[in-house]
Amino acid sequence: MDVRMSTLDPQAIPDGGGTATLDRELEELLRNESLDPGDHERFSHYVPKDKIMQSALTGKPVRALCGKKWTPGRDPEKFPVCPTCKEIYEKMKKD
Repeated sequence: MDVRMSTLDPQAIPDGGGTATLDRELEELLRNESLDPGDHERFSHYVPKDKIMQSALTGKPVRALCGKKWTPGRDPEKFPVCPTCKEIYEKMKKD
């Protein structure tokens, strides 16, 4: 075994810290998150842009205005807008 490699590889060290620890913590959080089944694959939903960007970087699910929770991954332009999200958004614009 190459000693230099083992000291640089955080996964080779028990509780090695660094990105390996962050990856394990993120995986645990994602396992504990409950994702909503349902129509998220039939509609595009309204979600704040910063949350979309954060999800793209972290893989963490987002919550739409309608309450739907999922991990975005498809082109929203290919789907009709969720009627509930649209209704909530229209009400927000009026206030």
